[in-house]
Amino acid sequence: MRYLTAGESHGPQLTVIIEGVPAGLPIQAEQINQELARRQKGHGRGRRMQIEKDTVEIVGGIRHGKTMGSPIALVIKNDDWKHWTHIMGPEPIDEEAESEVKRRISRPRPGHADLNGAIKYGHRDMRNVLERSSARETAARVAAGAVAKVLLGQAGIEIVSYVTEIGGVKATVPELSMADMKKMSENSPVRCLDPEAELKMMEAIDTAKENGDSIGGIVEVTATGMPVGVGSYVQYDRKLDSRIAGAIVSINAFKGVEFGIGFRAAEIPGSQVHDEIIWDKETGYTRRTNRLGGFEGGMTNGMPIIVRGVMKPIPTLYKPLQSVDIETKEPFSASIERSDSCAVPAAAVVAESAVAWELASALAEQFNTDRLDVFLEEIRNHRERARLF
Repeated sequence: MRYLTAGESHGPQLTVIIEGVPAGLPIQAEQINQELARRQKGHGRGRRMQIEKDTVEIVGGIRHGKTMGSPIALVIKNDDWKHWTHIMGPEPIDEEAESEVKRRISRPRPGHADLNGAIKYGHRDMRNVLERSSARETAARVAAGAVAKVLLGQAGIEIVSYVTEIGGVKATVPELSMADMKKMSENSPVRCLDPEAELKMMEAIDTAKENGDSIGGIVEVTATGMPVGVGSYVQYDRKLDSRIAGAIVSINAFKGVEFGIGFRAAEIPGSQVHDEIIWDKETGYTRRTNRLGGFEGGMTNGMPIIVRGVMKPIPTLYKPLQSVDIETKEPFSASIERSDSCAVPAAAVVAESAVAWELASALAEQFNTDRLDVFLEEIRNHRERARLF
């Protein structure tokens, strides 16, 4: 499976092309819209979430509620486009109107792709960079992840995301069923499973906003039901945990990733890191603990997958940092754009989508994806062979 996205932050739409989804998968627009709505929620979000309500239009690959095996095409319209038709329109404009219409941007913002992208692609107007490098693109990724989640659900694989830290406020993650974790996360304004920490996180977000600042945090994704041996140790690029790590860090503003106990493994002896193998007749092989987060040797080991990602504070600040104008080379205080004081709760949904996509894609590589029934049968047979091994 693979997908591509296209579109700019203030362009007419985001477009997603998905290829490799088995024929016969039941899916409707409302399932994707639910995921898009989840991405737009969260304490600390900016005004754009009030301006736009993301909804998807299915324009290819699905007929009468089921996939056909052909590429799936999805469109997410930008409701704000009507205010940007001249600035972002595809038609050429004359030089006289250029300064007024294009709102030429020559002042790069620290922490953004503006300056690096302008140098790389030769853009004197950095709007050409910031429009595509914007986190707006993650709406398209969530749409792709929604399709992946439907496929995973058919195979009995569940996935949930939640926030474990915001602005230094750390939450306790209780032992709960997947259903309870989903319910608590969805009902929390910051997607936190710890009610006491939830209130402190919201206070930290409010304080940052009052100070014209922003704060980051840590999100965690848990997936259960993955069969043993998905991924491979034989080549670096076939290790599934590596691919998930890359997908997490590819999300805007994410700067780190860990599995299971993660970086704590550097502090404790190996006897407290590795998971003992046990066996019983009913379930076959399993692990006494899950410190490695569901992976050994780049492959799933049948335990729940637990992955965390750290998101830096959003770099668009109401207390701007210093930068340099690329035309005059004069210093200035970076421009203030419409922004969130904290997008960690929304980022948890994006991370969930990224993990869901990588899991579904890895299954699609290992099992036949021409038809959904054959795909699911092969997974069932694989699980049974693993149990009896």
